[in-house]
Amino acid sequence: MNLTPIWGSLTVFTLCPLLGGIPLIDWITYTITGRQLSKLGTGNISVSAAFYHGGKLVGVCAVLSEAAKGIIAVLLARAFFTTGSVWEIIAIIALVMGRYWIGKGAGTTNAVWGIVAHDAIAAGLVWLISLISFTIIRDRNLGKYGALILLVVIIGLRHPNQPEYAVATFALASLLAWIYQNIPDDLDLAANSAQSSNSKMFRFFQGDKNIITLDSKLNPSQVGSKAANLALLKRRGYAVAQGWVLRPGDDLKALVTILEPSVESPLIVRSSAIGEDSQSASAAGQYISILNVTSKEKLQSAIVECQASYLQSNAVQYRRQNRQVEASMAILIQRQIEGIYSGVAFSRDPVDQLNDTVAVEALPGKATKIVSGRFTPQRYRVAIPEADLSDREDNIPITVTRENVRGEDAIAIPAEIIESAALIAREMEDLFEGIPQDIEWTYDGEKLWLLQVRPITNLQPIWTRRIAAEVIPGKIRPLTWSINQPLTCGVWGKVFTIVLGDRAKDLNFEQTATLHFASAYFNVTLLSKIFRRMGLPPESLEFLTRGAEFTKPPLWSTLKNLPGLWRLFKREWNLINHFERDLAKFFTPILAEIEAQAVTELSPTEIIDRINTILELLHKATYYNILAPLSLAIRQGVLKVAETELDHSQIPEVTAASSLAKVASETHKLLATEQITLDSSASLFAHIAENAEGSGVMERFNLWLDQYGYLSEVATDISVPRWRDKPGIPRQMFTRFYFDAHSAKIAQSSAKIPPQSWKAKLVQKRLNLKGQVGEIYNKLLANLRWTIVALEQQWLERGLIHNVEDIFLLKLEEIVAVVENTDSSLSQKLPQLIKTRQQQWQTAQKLTPVPRLVYGKPDPSVWKAPVIIDSQSIFRGIGASSGQIEGVIKVILSLQQTDSIDSQTILVVPYTDAGWSPLLARAGGLISEVGGSLSHGAIIAREYNIPAVMDIANAMQIFHDGQQVRLNGQTGIVEILK
Repeated sequence: MNLTPIWGSLTVFTLCPLLGGIPLIDWITYTITGRQLSKLGTGNISVSAAFYHGGKLVGVCAVLSEAAKGIIAVLLARAFFTTGSVWEIIAIIALVMGRYWIGKGAGTTNAVWGIVAHDAIAAGLVWLISLISFTIIRDRNLGKYGALILLVVIIGLRHPNQPEYAVATFALASLLAWIYQNIPDDLDLAANSAQSSNSKMFRFFQGDKNIITLDSKLNPSQVGSKAANLALLKRRGYAVAQGWVLRPGDDLKALVTILEPSVESPLIVRSSAIGEDSQSASAAGQYISILNVTSKEKLQSAIVECQASYLQSNAVQYRRQNRQVEASMAILIQRQIEGIYSGVAFSRDPVDQLNDTVAVEALPGKATKIVSGRFTPQRYRVAIPEADLSDREDNIPITVTRENVRGEDAIAIPAEIIESAALIAREMEDLFEGIPQDIEWTYDGEKLWLLQVRPITNLQPIWTRRIAAEVIPGKIRPLTWSINQPLTCGVWGKVFTIVLGDRAKDLNFEQTATLHFASAYFNVTLLSKIFRRMGLPPESLEFLTRGAEFTKPPLWSTLKNLPGLWRLFKREWNLINHFERDLAKFFTPILAEIEAQAVTELSPTEIIDRINTILELLHKATYYNILAPLSLAIRQGVLKVAETELDHSQIPEVTAASSLAKVASETHKLLATEQITLDSSASLFAHIAENAEGSGVMERFNLWLDQYGYLSEVATDISVPRWRDKPGIPRQMFTRFYFDAHSAKIAQSSAKIPPQSWKAKLVQKRLNLKGQVGEIYNKLLANLRWTIVALEQQWLERGLIHNVEDIFLLKLEEIVAVVENTDSSLSQKLPQLIKTRQQQWQTAQKLTPVPRLVYGKPDPSVWKAPVIIDSQSIFRGIGASSGQIEGVIKVILSLQQTDSIDSQTILVVPYTDAGWSPLLARAGGLISEVGGSLSHGAIIAREYNIPAVMDIANAMQIFHDGQQVRLNGQTGIVEILK
């Protein structure tokens, strides 16, 4: 057997990447100049960077070193394979991969000289055609990618009967093209900042890139966000004045030559600095704009003056205060629009952050008048109600209200212009991923022109109640949040770090969630940044946790994140094995040990030790409690398994309902000969106690309570009593099941699952895992509550606190400090601290409903609940369980409202948790303010074939007891019947 090809392939795939990764250019530059390329300019260790920062000598040495690598790679392949074989191209590919991933360079020089060594004729043809084309066309990007296409074509033509050459060359060209998309180009640096001996060469290879128009797709990292945003809007069809962009360092003469400013057609010269108009800093007023440029001489002077403003002391200080990197400034030149009316519009009010209207300021005249600060603008508020159905969008009622009757001009701006500006402001918000936008506009008598669009910086970050309302619903006390927030943020940070690796170092995962109005919110701004880095669309979290629609991520982004996604995939693949390992090693034995020792026997210090033990387990359990649902959602989405193919009957919340219904149904049969008309739980249980068979019934009920007593209506909130703490709630559920005619059906589980396909079986394993994890997680939280309640009882006896549940107004670190006496004054401060927080808690409870989105840091004292439009009769949410029903509304605030529910009742609830299962199982339909297709209520509804619609905002205010409604669980539409 000839082993040469095997050793050859091993050599190519091992040595060539290592060869490519050797940082010869960096060593050469440092030896000659004492400068490190990795800390200069773009940070690339490339030939162009060597020329730019090191000069001609360094550049020539860099070319020779990288050319040698390309030639050596080809010679290595020839040592094992025939001369001119396709393995020479494969060796170049391996070399370029090492050059990029290890050496931090593009590998263009390696590839060029490798191809020269492989096929000099092909290389010469590509070089000749590319050079002639570039000299004529002067477009650098076209030159780069055109050369790659030429390479594939010419190599393919030279080997017409050997397609493997064309395939390998295509792979090489694709790799280089991908690298070009993901690595900054040193030719983008200012040519006049390069070593003087190389500036002319840089200008030549940069091409005529200085003549860029707003019709092009522009990169904000190269031309600033102002110019890039206007270019985007122009391509989208918005009215944006014709414009040109002079990139940093480009020669302005070429641009000045082609423009013809005049008195009849004046130009405006504006800044577009790198970092200006960003999410974190607007740089408003830091740089100058020059109007009424009417000649070439004035244009050249205006460009220079505008560029100089970048170095003004106030601008430099602004960038330092906002921690912006010193970059450079592009210049934006546009046709000047002579406006009749001009103004600014804020898609969300930057002052009154909880006001949902668009704020518009306007004046007759040019746009400069409104931003000069010398005139008092007319101020308007524009209310744009959200449309629930697409067919209503053309008839959205818009209300324009003028706020200041005094204005610089008495004549009001026409309402239709204000409306148009407001609508465009909201469109800009939608276009820029929901980030509130500030637009400058002017109206010339025919069109409303957009002059600028930028984020409203003080409305960052954006916080969302969606998703968070399912994780921790309702109002949250300080103790609950001091435990849940570090757990949730820490574990999400761990998951994201698995994928991002070192790219997660600058992310503060502690800011993933926060409290507003005593309610949990997730940080949309941070999550969007994370998902963009992962190459995923912004709606990824909602897809993974709520079953929302998901758009496919770009292929290049996915490929870039393959190493991290591979690490996450390995975790997902071994999730069941890892959970079973931790279940046997940690969860089961430690839980058994905790439950075996009565917490009432422990001292305060021992109680703190138990709390810490539970928290350590909760950290592990939270990891599985997040990853198991994600794994389920991913597998179900990828394998396209419908909910009807899955069996939910074994998850704890469903088994809790069905087993209680079974006990109630069998009790009803046992006592069927006796006429019981009283349907209160107290009367029923009194009757059972007097019955001869009653002891057996009570024993079964108590066994059920022992098994499921860890559940509650909000399992994630340790301040909420568990069923074991308040057995009156499960007794009421038992009573409803007892008198419910279809409780036997519930006991048997109404959903019939057909034989499962192999795909459904794979997903079913993850669904079962989710149920197991949820049970452990909720049991740990229940034991944590019972431990804290035991400490509370000791404090009540000692007089440290005076009321039951006062301890939940403290934070965990404060409780620990009191027990361990690390803060001797805290014990004396407890009464006043609790009194203050009790007042805050009572105020927070009145703030309902809370806004779904919160911008920045709002003042909760100014929050006003939204006005519900009574005339609206059709509402759309997320269809979570198919089927259609016409029934009667019953609004339920808590599990204690269990009366008058039957198969014609459509329940309206604020949220659903595992503990709601027995209640929901008896209804005919479900409407929830929050939730998605993966939430507890949706799962239970599908299990019992109950139509359900989730995520209808303000449902608790919209619907009222006794209303007749039609609910469609497939389309997600609920209609109030007149």
